[in-house]
Amino acid sequence: MAKKAAPPPGQVFTPRDVSLGLTQAEDMAFPLRWGIIGTGEISRMFVSAARECTGATIAAVSSRTAENAHSFSKEHGVERAYDTYEDMVAAKDIDIVYIGTPGEVHKEHSLMAIEAGKHVLCEKELTNSAADAQEMYAAAEKHDVMLQDGVWTRFFPAVEHARHLIEQGAIGDVVMVQATFSLVYTAQAVTLAYGDAKPTRIQVGGTTSGAGATMLDFDNKRFACVTSAAFGSEFSEVTEFTGTKGRITLEEPGHCPTTLTVRIPPVVPSRYMNGNTPSPQQRYEYPLPDSIRMPRPFPNQQGFIYMVEAIHRCLAKGLRECPQFNKAESLHLLEMMDAIRSVRDERPK
Repeated sequence: MAKKAAPPPGQVFTPRDVSLGLTQAEDMAFPLRWGIIGTGEISRMFVSAARECTGATIAAVSSRTAENAHSFSKEHGVERAYDTYEDMVAAKDIDIVYIGTPGEVHKEHSLMAIEAGKHVLCEKELTNSAADAQEMYAAAEKHDVMLQDGVWTRFFPAVEHARHLIEQGAIGDVVMVQATFSLVYTAQAVTLAYGDAKPTRIQVGGTTSGAGATMLDFDNKRFACVTSAAFGSEFSEVTEFTGTKGRITLEEPGHCPTTLTVRIPPVVPSRYMNGNTPSPQQRYEYPLPDSIRMPRPFPNQQGFIYMVEAIHRCLAKGLRECPQFNKAESLHLLEMMDAIRSVRDERPK
């Protein structure tokens, strides 16, 4: 089966692991044999995208039942199906395991694979608490394997570009972050902008199962507002970083964007200081690889390929984390989410 061809010039932003000199672009051809735990929709889409990585082989799958595993294997061209998770992670020719099961069993399944000496890519949310994640990362370190938190947003070229601009100070100091979608996606936008800063105050409003908002104050007059909306509504899903010199917009869908808009006016605020003249815009397009065939995908799910390729490159060089979203960032995000949930839980019922 033919693998993904190189995208046309101008449609790539150099991935963080390559730009930092940690890996080389061709390291995506490093061979890894993947085992899949879980046979739901997310695993289906992951397999469709991951097999396009030049070094990837989708070698095995396991599920809650042998029937599910064998059915998935046949439908998606996976080499082997195993009757149990334990049998698959014990297989000597499996190098890395993708955990695509529900969040409440991520810790159990990740530790199972880690203790069998396998690298692990675990779907976000990595686990239910930062304390559980600490235990998982400690096990990975003990067994000298990768445990990669599957916050795939961070690997999209548009997001890599946005991070670069923020770090380079292109929009000045970020003073506000706004994002809409589920908590893990919106909170990671906050940590992308503010690094390891911890909120000085958290306020929540709305409902936990529908429309709601979390407002976070940070030192140096920085602020974030992350919102969620009921799926039964036509909500906007844009992520924006507002700075003292400009603004960055990750266009819809903001959690997996292919378009980045940058506004850096000659004076700020542009409309008030420049005769109501709109800020000039620079728009960057990063189309998804058109070689990935994926029936009925969620938005831009083909973009799993970016995370998979980074993992291959990093493991080729013996790294145990990807710099797009490393252990420290993973734990910081989970700690922030723990704090937000704690405030939510304390609200009057």
